[in-house]
Amino acid sequence: MKLMKTEDAVGQVLCHDITQIIPGVKKGPVFKKGHVIQAEDVPVLLSVGKDHIYIWENDENHLHENDAAEILRQLCQNEYMSASEPSEGKIELTAEVDGLFLADTERLFRLNRLGEVMVACRHSGFAVKKGDKLAGMRVIPLVIEAAKTEAARAAVGTKPLFRLVPFRELKVGVVTTGNEVFYGRIQDSFTPVIEKKLAEYGCRMAWHTVLNDDHEKITAAANEMLREGADMVLCTGGMSVDPDDKTPLAIKNTGASVVSYGAPVLPGAMFLLAYAEGNRPVCGLPGCVMYAKRTIFDLVLPYLVAGVPVTADQLAAYGNGGLCLNCSVCTFPNCGFGKA
Repeated sequence: MKLMKTEDAVGQVLCHDITQIIPGVKKGPVFKKGHVIQAEDVPVLLSVGKDHIYIWENDENHLHENDAAEILRQLCQNEYMSASEPSEGKIELTAEVDGLFLADTERLFRLNRLGEVMVACRHSGFAVKKGDKLAGMRVIPLVIEAAKTEAARAAVGTKPLFRLVPFRELKVGVVTTGNEVFYGRIQDSFTPVIEKKLAEYGCRMAWHTVLNDDHEKITAAANEMLREGADMVLCTGGMSVDPDDKTPLAIKNTGASVVSYGAPVLPGAMFLLAYAEGNRPVCGLPGCVMYAKRTIFDLVLPYLVAGVPVTADQLAAYGNGGLCLNCSVCTFPNCGFGKA
């Protein structure tokens, strides 16, 4: 790369985009990288403040910003993502499907700690829609040493930094529990909430039963749904520590492997997560899921629908950010709930 007076640069090759900004009208490149400067271009370049211009000189020890950005893209992009064309050293990734966006935050930190290169992404662990912006990456200097991109490769390794896991169209079984509902003392207002949340992810309730607080019946109903092919079973109600609350015992007796009974999230502390044969989730949903705007169920449901296992460590980590502030206008997931 060589700096020249603009008037002397006719016939030379631009090594970067030249941006023109007209407030309220335009912001974009007036000339693109690789453009051969003509005599008629000189007044235009001077009008955008370019009294001097960088022209390209080949150097095997350095990379142009766009070429280096392409290396960053290779380190970041995985399936179900599309990439923009490099422009001024920047590339953006966009979702090609609805799914769960996941970032390896430790390796992302190592990359950004190198300096002269940067990658920024939306928060990991949340649902995205097709067309959503996922990440952006940029090279800071116009020209970067090739050794810096090699250091980036070493920091990231061969596995891409980001994953987008498509959502599955699950068939879900719902076991509604509680004497008050079973005997008709109150209306079942829990099941409609569950159906609505499932529909947000393209899933449907294929089995439903209402039972009293008999743990043997709850166990039998959940197991029957699993035998008939349910991809997930949700048991609603009966999740507290009252003597009549038998749902946790019923789920344990299905034979499913319990990940955790309880989570450091409010609302949703009494949530229970287990996995039956075939890694099919069996969940006990506390009553707050019925009336609170957002709960622990909203944090884990994208993982369950994507088929990404939820671990006890992940649940424990929700303690940092796991307090919903119950805002008068809910903006979830564009808020701090569930984000460390």
